[in-house]
Amino acid sequence: QVQLVESGGGLVQPGGSLRLSCAASRSFFRINDMDWYRQAPGKERELVATITRGGNTNYGDSVKGRFTISRDNAKNTVYLEMNSLKPEDTAVYYCNADVSYRGRVWGQGTLVTVSL
Repeated sequence: QVQLVESGGGLVQPGGSLRLSCAASRSFFRINDMDWYRQAPGKERELVATITRGGNTNYGDSVKGRFTISRDNAKNTVYLEMNSLKPEDTAVYYCNADVSYRGRVWGQGTLVTVSL
């Protein structure tokens, strides 16, 4: 069974940076698109960024120019580099992957808190 494990969350001051990682373990099947979502308290989960296996990317309007998604296919890992963080970026960040023959798989989430 494929598992996604996120890491890298934590507390950061406004204007700071964090790098999230999400590694897919026990995946014997091809991993296609990989995405980052986030969910702030009292809000719906929203798409932050997505990257295809070939490296094409797309971003939510609120993070364009500040966040960068990348991946290492050999390691089945996706990254989210977050710069110029704002308090409104505070949320639980979830990794999601489209796994061939297995469908969409979610990670457990990692909390990012942007505060003084």
